[in-house]
Amino acid sequence: MDTRIRVPKWPAALLLAFLFLLGCAEQKQNSDIVSFSGVTMGTTFTVKWVDSSDAKMPGIREEVTKALLDVNQAMSTYIADSELSQFNQLPAKSEFSISEALFFVLNLAQNISYKTAGAFDVTVGPLVNLWGFGPDGRVIKAPAEAEVTLLKQRVGFEKLLLKADPARAKKTADLYVDLSAIAKGYGVDILADIMNKNHIDNFLVEIGGELRAQGTKPGNEDWKIAVESPVSGERKVQKVLSISNTGIATSGEYRNYFEENGVRYSHTINPETGKPITHKLASVTVLMATCAEADAMATAFMVMGEDRAYDFAVKHNIDAFFIVKSDDYFIEKMTPGFEKRLVK
Repeated sequence: MDTRIRVPKWPAALLLAFLFLLGCAEQKQNSDIVSFSGVTMGTTFTVKWVDSSDAKMPGIREEVTKALLDVNQAMSTYIADSELSQFNQLPAKSEFSISEALFFVLNLAQNISYKTAGAFDVTVGPLVNLWGFGPDGRVIKAPAEAEVTLLKQRVGFEKLLLKADPARAKKTADLYVDLSAIAKGYGVDILADIMNKNHIDNFLVEIGGELRAQGTKPGNEDWKIAVESPVSGERKVQKVLSISNTGIATSGEYRNYFEENGVRYSHTINPETGKPITHKLASVTVLMATCAEADAMATAFMVMGEDRAYDFAVKHNIDAFFIVKSDDYFIEKMTPGFEKRLVK
């Protein structure tokens, strides 16, 4: 499906918003939705579920707090002594014992890298840092071509080796792994696991707009999620989705970038070129069974560009929604499966 929307272009092209749901404060309303929120991974999280009372709130809050701290301690590049940071600090050819959680995420990332022919690559970290989008801090000037060429030698998912029983990771080059395009989605899946462990069948959990929905909201209706319109100066809903039992993630070039001499440099780095993407795909929303998969695939699609990504999504039966920049309007493109989830 391909539709054209004549609206002024602006950076915030697409956002996921909670429509018809409660706000972020901890609360128990007549709608029988229990909710609490907090801060994690440099953003916010929200946990919502349907219940007749909020008796489970303290226990679930405690589990969520601990679980999110554990994910950060395992996978953050912003924490100097995290598992991932310790691995990144090791020299080439080092082998490192890792937790089952980190092994799971790295293994999933590697599988998606092979599946997407390297469009998704967690070893792109040195280039992310070079372009000023990592923990090393922002830059306002594009690096020299020689710097890009040099750091590309450190990039390549095939240079990261994993071993099970016991879980270990090995770098065959001076790798720096960056899990920012999958760890948040994994965190959402961990929240979903906590809900299931507590025998909660109907819930919606999210971290920074990436989410998992299961079951239904009060009234036995699917959860309703809004995709925001890319209209400058106002908050306007572009599409509304009816979802259940799925993960959702969005990736885009409209929030995190810098400009130099009129050129915008996106935070999404193409591992093949070593540079920010230059195509017209502004954002993509992906629905998959888990949020970690959706998170990673959304980034892969941003690297691929609209045509290759759309063909890949259709071929692999992935529900996805693309917003593509044109001269003075945006073009919407969605897979048949995504279209079926729209609230008419």
